[in-house]
Order: sequence, then structure tokens, then C-alpha cells
Amino acid sequence: MVKICCIGAGYVGGPTMAVIALKCPNIQVAVVDISAARINAWNSDTLPIYEPGLDEVVKKCKGKNLSFSTDVEKHVSEADIVFVSVNTPTKTQGLGAGKAADLTYWESAARMIADVAKSNKIVVEKSTVPVKTAEAIEKILTHNSKGVDFQILSNPEFLAEGTAISDLFNPDRVLIGGRETPEGKKAIETLRDVYAQWVPMDRIICTNLWSAELSKLAANAFLAQRISSVNSMSALCEATGADVSQVSHAVGKDTRIGPKFLNASVGFGGSCFQKDILNLVYICECNGLPEVANYWKQVIKVNDYQKTRFVNRVVSSMFNTVSGKKIAILGFAFKKDTGDTRETPAIDVCKGLIGDKATLSIYDPQVHQDQIQRDLSMKKFDWDHPVHLQPMSPTSVTDVSVVWDAYTATKDAHALCILTEWDEFQKLDYQKIFDNMQKPAFVFDGRNVVDVEKLRKIGFIVYSIGKPLDDWLKDMPAVA
Repeated sequence: MVKICCIGAGYVGGPTMAVIALKCPNIQVAVVDISAARINAWNSDTLPIYEPGLDEVVKKCKGKNLSFSTDVEKHVSEADIVFVSVNTPTKTQGLGAGKAADLTYWESAARMIADVAKSNKIVVEKSTVPVKTAEAIEKILTHNSKGVDFQILSNPEFLAEGTAISDLFNPDRVLIGGRETPEGKKAIETLRDVYAQWVPMDRIICTNLWSAELSKLAANAFLAQRISSVNSMSALCEATGADVSQVSHAVGKDTRIGPKFLNASVGFGGSCFQKDILNLVYICECNGLPEVANYWKQVIKVNDYQKTRFVNRVVSSMFNTVSGKKIAILGFAFKKDTGDTRETPAIDVCKGLIGDKATLSIYDPQVHQDQIQRDLSMKKFDWDHPVHLQPMSPTSVTDVSVVWDAYTATKDAHALCILTEWDEFQKLDYQKIFDNMQKPAFVFDGRNVVDVEKLRKIGFIVYSIGKPLDDWLKDMPAVA
């Protein structure tokens, strides 16, 4: 029986291995992590991450051919294929700080694999890593090999959170990169045969190592670029009276462009987009390509501009001060159907409002109070380190309360900001909310989920990203 071990029980490792176990009953799959709390959660009835459909998949396989363990070395030494899905945070100090990927966890995983391996292994990069990481890992493994043969493969994940399980069941493509040697090709075939148990062969793309590594960064950069493109248009729409939804619908009808990723919003978030673009920028700079680096930097600049613009719009609309005013924040996750808050635009928006002395009441159906408090008190990039290496007891942000329904959040508030597009926010009783808010009552819709005209009839002053401005807002000072 083929044995697979995955180092790292996070958003990528957990769901990916659960689906492999479900689709390949003839393969024994072990997910290992040094965090006992995380492994205990995977072994409990309350999984450490929320992802629609994940629960059912794990329940079907756990105790059969899927296990979760803290005994990292045992499972690594027994495995034929070792997936490495550890954190690759952005460096916060030293060479490449603020852009380059920190490969500390990757390197220590590679050294451990070399240390405990007694049989030949295929080592698979599952984390998003900079181009040429495989080469560095290969050197560490071969210099410490003790006669064991290692083949390195790059198998980047292209999951979208909120639809990860359906993405894994029915992927657009599976990408496997390896060395173009007889041993490398054999390793590629071995991994291809695992995926081929449920993925059609024409969707499994085999490339060289560097193409696979770069394809992941390029795919995320292209997606983020689309969001920044439509968000830049949203600012122009507000200035001219155009409607960004109509513009993006017209643009998306062009089959060369297509309709996906053309929704204007308060900005993109998630663990990958910003990190991968910064990584791409750093690689370009290191390879003497400053013009290319500057091109991709602009995608992040527009994203930061969009969040700042949103905060400025809130403050300027409310008589240029939010000091002491209660503002309801509806949604904290970076998008709906996930509890993931990594790089969520809500963090920067909330920090901006707190900086202007607002009092926030936050509601998100999937994000807990301790996570929100941690996010608002942590330094940038700290989130991407393993939990046990994050600041232990972050200072609580006193101007923030976290509540468990939208009506409590909005009671007595001067304004409400929608920062995540949860379906339930479209179905709220906005008349009830309006009746219980301070007047004038403002709605700042950062995800374009509400019926603007309906809310205006109730009496709200409404700002919706990229939509023609409310008469009230036209009289306010221009937003910087």
C-alpha cells in the first residue's frame, strides 16, 4: 500500500489530504503537524478550519485510511511520498524584508526529512514557494541523504477557499513539475497516478520544476491584478456617475476577458495574493527586472488605496469625524464561506476607523472573538507564522466588541460597514436595523451586496463601491 504523509495540517494540507484519502482508498494518508492543538482539533468533531463539505469528507475517511498525528518523524520515515505544506511567510527583517519569502520552516522540514528517511522518497512542494526553492531543498536533501534517493516535485495548489472541496473534486488543472531526468519523470508519473484516480488525464499538466513553481505565483498575480483593475475603475465610476457593476458586466461579456473576478470591492485579501505578488516582485528585482517588479507592485498599491479610500469615505461622510461613534462591522473574513481572516481588508479598515477613534461592534458568522482581537493587535505578516510562534496574548483592542448577530452589532450605531459578502447580509431586516440606529444612519457597502435603492427608501444614506453617489455624499469633501 502506498503511504503518503503531509507535513502541515492547515488550510491546504488538511483538505487536500482528506480528498486524496477519499478518492484513493488504496492509499494510506497521514497528516502531521507539531501543533498538538491543531491535530487534536482535526481528531475532534470540531475541525480547526471551516470549509463547506470538509466535515463529511474527513468523517468518511478518518479511522480508515486517513489519520492526523503529532508523530511527525514516524510518519515521514514510513511514507513513500511526503507533501510539505508548511508556512512560507513574508520576511519581516533581514535581506528581502517585506517582500521575500521566509523559508525557515521549509528548510527545517527538509532537514528533518533527510534525517529520518531510511528509504527513497518523493518530496512534494505543496506550499507556495519562490521559483528555485526546489533547487535549494534538493541540495539540503542530497547533502544529508545517507544513501537515500530523493526526488523533488512541485505540485502547487490552486484552491479557492469557500469552494476548496469542490475545487479538489473537480480541479481546472493539476500541475506537477519535476526534474527532466529518468528518475524525475518516474516521480512525476507516480504522483500523476495518484491524482488520475479521479482527475481526467488531460487536466494533469506535467512541466519542469521552475515552470510549476512560477505558474502558481503567476496565476495568483493575474487574479489579483483583475481585482485591482476593476477596483481602480470603481474609483473612476464614483467620480463620473458610472456604475461599476454595469461596466464590469459589459467588459466581462467579451469572451477574451470573461466575467470572473470582476466584482468591485473594498479590496482583496487571503493568504496568497499579496504574499505571492511581493514574492514575484522580489524575484524580479533579484533577476535585474525592475520594470517588471514595479508593474506588479502597482497591483498591491491599488489594493491598499481601495481600503484607504473606503475608510476616508466613511469618515468624510460622517461630518469628518467618527470619534466616539459606534460603527457596526458586518463581516470580518476575507470572503464568504470561510472563517479565514488572513490579509482580510477588514483588518486595515477596522484599524483605520480605530485610528480615528471610532468604537467598533463586529459580527461575522464564522470568525471568533479571539481571532478578531489577535488580527487587530498583531503586526503585519505575523499571521503567517505557526500559531505557537505568534504573539501569545495579544493586547486586547479596547474599542472593539465582537457580537453574535447583525442586529446587536447595529443597535445604536451611527453606521454599518459591510466588509464580507456573506449571503445572510442580503436577507437582513434593514427596516428593523434602521429603526434601532442613530440618525442619520449610514450604510457603507464594501461588497455591493445590498439593494441600494431599497435602503435609500427606508432612509439610509448609502455608499456602495463604484456606484453613483448618494446626494449626501456628493456634498462631502473629496476623498483623498
